[in-house]
Amino acid sequence: MSGDTITQSATSQTATSQTAPSQTAPSQTAPSQTAPSQTARSKTATSTSVALTRAARELGLRRGEFELAVQLGYVRTVPDDKGGGPRVARAEIDRVRDEDGFPETLRERVTVLGTRDGAALMGVTPARFTRFARLGLVIPVKFYLNRYRAVVWLYLAEELRQFAAGKENTRLLSGRTPEGLRDQLDAGLDLRPRNWRGRHLGYRLRQTEDPWERAAVVAALLDPVQVAEVVQDPYERALLNRLRPALSAHDTPDSPAAVLTARIMTADDPDEIGWLRADLRQSLAEAREQRPAPRPSPGVPGERSPETTTAVDLALASEEAQRSRGLFGWLRRRNP
Repeated sequence: MSGDTITQSATSQTATSQTAPSQTAPSQTAPSQTAPSQTARSKTATSTSVALTRAARELGLRRGEFELAVQLGYVRTVPDDKGGGPRVARAEIDRVRDEDGFPETLRERVTVLGTRDGAALMGVTPARFTRFARLGLVIPVKFYLNRYRAVVWLYLAEELRQFAAGKENTRLLSGRTPEGLRDQLDAGLDLRPRNWRGRHLGYRLRQTEDPWERAAVVAALLDPVQVAEVVQDPYERALLNRLRPALSAHDTPDSPAAVLTARIMTADDPDEIGWLRADLRQSLAEAREQRPAPRPSPGVPGERSPETTTAVDLALASEEAQRSRGLFGWLRRRNP
């Protein structure tokens, strides 16, 4: 495989007519004092924000560039009051457009490069660039699967320029790789998936303040068996599964591409797994303090007990994990 592989009220002060005791409240409210209807408020909220596709168009960004700008915090989104997904406030679009150098500066910030172009930008060979990435010296910001189901990692051009300009990196760019780093590479070290997961986790956590959603973001990076061991209450697991972020809207469930994507998104390093398990416990504690997971009414016919559900779910999670590992092994044999 090539170096690209494997790897954001108008409180209508309804004149709270504090009627003095000696005064009589008017039987009809004057038109100018009428509180705005729910429909009027909804239209007002919508008119002050736009859908993501329109925001991208007004900022002169392609879809992928706009998504990356949101992830990196260059464009902030706001929730839709009607539950239709995030939107972008008009004031935010104006703020971005008023920045110095718009739109060129914004496009430069979200420009991504693969291994070959990234190596050319830094003035090194693709092989040396891949070593930098495996060692975690440069961190991927995105990935996709090509037609051969090989993972292509993408990097921010801005970060690659900063790395190449750093005086402390001069020896790495032209000299021999230090012996300690060579030993790690010889042992098979590849931090690309782990570093991408860390970056992805940070982005997802910044997108929500809801404690259960935050816990679901952490759980999404763990193997189902690991989640079942930490979250032993089946109703809490059901809630986390329901809030779990989607892997990709383009992959058919259980397809080889979806399985490979899930593999990349699942922690496999013992240190990383331990850190995520501890973070999940902390997130669960915070979520439970705010509100419990929903449960069925007691005495519902046919409802399994938590103990039975836990045992069944553990078995199913184990089978799912084994099946994923087996299919991933098959994919690796087909892509030497």
